[in-house]
Amino acid sequence: MKKRQYQIVIGTILGDAYMQKTGSANARIRFEHSEKQYEYILWKYEQLKNYMQDVPKKIVRLNPIFQKTYTYYRCQSHSSPELGKLREIFYTNGRKTIPDKIDQYLDNPITLAVWYMDDGYYYHRDKIASLYIHNDEKWHLVIEALKHQFGLTPLLKEKKKGKNLQFSVADTRKLIAIIAPYIIPSMEYKIG
Repeated sequence: MKKRQYQIVIGTILGDAYMQKTGSANARIRFEHSEKQYEYILWKYEQLKNYMQDVPKKIVRLNPIFQKTYTYYRCQSHSSPELGKLREIFYTNGRKTIPDKIDQYLDNPITLAVWYMDDGYYYHRDKIASLYIHNDEKWHLVIEALKHQFGLTPLLKEKKKGKNLQFSVADTRKLIAIIAPYIIPSMEYKIG
């Protein structure tokens, strides 16, 4: 896997991607994005094309609880030992986790940008950004990595649906300066 592809994969593992174990040492990665984020999943596909099974496919599904129809796109990679190694690092007992040495993986602006495109949000009124972080007790390691690698000092905020890293106005400006060169046009709404 080329370095840029590796950095993109790390960013999306931190974000929305799901890694499926396939055999004893292999795994595949799956992306799912809403219809309004079609350009984004297409960008991911293009960046990782040599690893992907097929172009993103449109899926329409009825949620039986809410009786609402959802349209989204999905694509997944071929199974590989490279992805199997990443799954070992980022999954424990079948659940996504933050590795102890996260600062070794969260060390490039494109990784941070992909994670932000997956799970970031910009509050226009307050001019601050937040970044969803899955429920994991090692969140403090992510904060340390962001400080060490990028000079960012977000605060952890508990939300109904999980935890967010919230950036101050000054840190939001710094974050946007770091990731803006990598944000694709259809996702620019996330940087204000």
